[in-house]
Amino acid sequence: MALRRTLALVKKNMKMFTRQPAVLFLLLLFPIIVTATFGLAFGGMGQGGVTNFDIGLLNLDAVSTDPQWTNSFEGNLTELEGITVTYFDDNASGQSELLQGNMDAFIVIPEGFGDSCTSYWNSPFDGSSWINTTVELYVDSGSMIASSAIPPLIQQVVLKTMFGNDATTLDLPVDIGSPTLVEASYFTQWDFMAPGIFAFASIFMIMIVAQSLTEERDGGLLKRLGTTPLKSHEFMLSQVISYMLIAVVQVFLVFAASFLIGYRPATDAAGLGFAFAILLAFSLVNVGFGLIAATISKSAEIASGLSFIFIMPQMFFGTFMPLGGLTETISRFMPSNYVTEAITTLFLRGAPVTTLSIWSNLGIVLVSGLVLLLIGVVLFRRYSTR
Repeated sequence: MALRRTLALVKKNMKMFTRQPAVLFLLLLFPIIVTATFGLAFGGMGQGGVTNFDIGLLNLDAVSTDPQWTNSFEGNLTELEGITVTYFDDNASGQSELLQGNMDAFIVIPEGFGDSCTSYWNSPFDGSSWINTTVELYVDSGSMIASSAIPPLIQQVVLKTMFGNDATTLDLPVDIGSPTLVEASYFTQWDFMAPGIFAFASIFMIMIVAQSLTEERDGGLLKRLGTTPLKSHEFMLSQVISYMLIAVVQVFLVFAASFLIGYRPATDAAGLGFAFAILLAFSLVNVGFGLIAATISKSAEIASGLSFIFIMPQMFFGTFMPLGGLTETISRFMPSNYVTEAITTLFLRGAPVTTLSIWSNLGIVLVSGLVLLLIGVVLFRRYSTR
């Protein structure tokens, strides 16, 4: 019976995993990969580079009797280096874009903003005559850099709007609302790193797959299985099931450890279930990479080292490492990046599971996993079972 043979192989694989040898690193290739990856990921640090921010802007004071003030505010904002401004006609659409991680911040210029500025200059020393307003600022809670860097920039814009280049820190009739992170909350550095850690833990599945399949091939097991009624698709299916089971255990252990040290994601049971689903889809990616690494490896020892060709880029360009410029472009080609983005949207931004962007990320990861798995299976069957 096909199912019985497949399950028997799954049981055999699970026993074998407990006897895996220590991972050996390739002496030359691994240092090269590490050096190149770190150089790209952190090369821009300390060189005075500019961080780019996408900021949404909603002007509710468009019909003001003093439009020069809002025009000045918008002009001062767009003049900031590294700032890209997107204009919105309503609050809901801006909040939606921010929630999905498509912007770093969203600013609402309140009705009466121009009147506030005019009232100040009419009586700069009589605060009781000022018309007070508040510029609402919403910052992406999934970005530690945006949360810390954008509020001072907006304060600078307000001061320059009021005083020009001779901006001071005097009391003003216009306040900036405390940065609203969709929900007011405070995050530690671990909160920002955790979504990437979940993807990071799954990446090492590549090495496990490459090493174990190479050992089975070199030990002659695949040739012996060829003399039995076992079909090749049953063998490959047993491998996929085995590694998916390992992925479930890995994800559970990472979540459990995170909760034990106090991590509380800003999501519900549905969000946790989605996180499990996208991480399982990501395991298909890693199995596919593992099969490819096993195909091109001549021994289990080499397979352990070569697997880092696939591990290191995903680790540094798709998990919790800081990105910018070229590295951010590279990350678009890393499946792990889409896993981290989806979990960040759920766990940090508190977005519901109906959010379109996380389903798009799931689709990208799932399709990537199926394609890589198919490529890995074809290559392994063609070149490793002779």
